[in-house]
Amino acid sequence: MKVYTKTGDKGTTALFGGTRVPKDHIRIDSYGTVDELNSYIGLIRDQEIDSHYKTILIEIQDRLFTVGAILATPAEKEVLKNGELRLKNLGIIDTDIELLENEIDKMEESLPQMTHFVLPGGHPTVSHCHIARCICRRAERLAVHLSHNEHVPEIAIMYLNRLSDYLFVLARKLSFDLKAEEVKWIPRK
Repeated sequence: MKVYTKTGDKGTTALFGGTRVPKDHIRIDSYGTVDELNSYIGLIRDQEIDSHYKTILIEIQDRLFTVGAILATPAEKEVLKNGELRLKNLGIIDTDIELLENEIDKMEESLPQMTHFVLPGGHPTVSHCHIARCICRRAERLAVHLSHNEHVPEIAIMYLNRLSDYLFVLARKLSFDLKAEEVKWIPRK
C-alpha cells in the first residue's frame, strides 16, 4: 500500500465508509485534532518518566485511535452492508473512563491540595503535558461542535473531557515528582 494516493490532491478526503468531504470539514478537524493529541502524548511518553505513566499513556494512545475512528465514521456508515457494525471491535467503554478517573485519584493522593492556579511550565515534560491538555480540550470542543449537527457518541466526548483532567493532574504530579518550580498565578489588583 502506497502512502500517497493522490485522491486528496483537490482538497477532499475520505471518511470511514468512503464518503468524501472537504479537508476542512469539522469531522476532519475533529479527528485530526485527536491525531495531533495522540502524537503529543507520544512525546510525553518519550520523556524520562515513571514506567507506570508510560503504560497508561500507551493505553490512552490506543483509545485515542478508537476515538479518531469513531469521529471518522458518519452515522450512515456505522453499519456495513452485511449488517455488521463497521467498528464492531472498537469503542470507548465505561472502564476506559474509569481507568482515567482511578489514575487521577491515585496521583492526587500524593499531591498537595490545589489552593491556587499555577502557570504552565517549570519543566519541559510538565510543559508537554500542559500542551497536550490544551490540544485535548480543543479536540473536545470540536467533537462537541460536530455533535451539534452529526451523531457523536456521548462517551467519546466524555473520554476526551476526562482525559484533559488526567493530563492536568499528570502535569501536577510530574511537576511534584521532578521537583519543578510551580509559579503561582497572581491576578492584578
